[in-house]
Amino acid sequence: MKFLHTMIRVGNLERSVDFYTKLLGMNEIKRKEYPEGRFTLVFIGYGSDEHNCPLIELTYNWDTDKYDIGNGFGHLAVGVDDIYATCDKISKHGGNVTRAPAPMKFGGGRNIAFVEDPDGYKIELIETSGE
Repeated sequence: MKFLHTMIRVGNLERSVDFYTKLLGMNEIKRKEYPEGRFTLVFIGYGSDEHNCPLIELTYNWDTDKYDIGNGFGHLAVGVDDIYATCDKISKHGGNVTRAPAPMKFGGGRNIAFVEDPDGYKIELIETSGE
């Protein structure tokens, strides 16, 4: 397993991208819009390749311009080779799988799942086999 990204929700995407890139020196590595879901994802980090550095995922929901700190944090993301086996292991050890493995709702393709840690923090599992 490896750490992939931390997601935060932002109210003004370009303001946030400017802060992280211009003030903190990160790079915009990938941007993807999901018109059917009305959101945009921007991945930023200190590298140039999304597979070789931990990232911050800035999530901009087109209809929301402000978040409280409490609901601004979204989840941690971890890449796993076999998402079904990982979720099964978590369940067998008393963990809470809040979204069973399935393709991503918008954008399709990759299998994802969500679990909660003992304190209720969300962790997204992303199947990375075949990359």
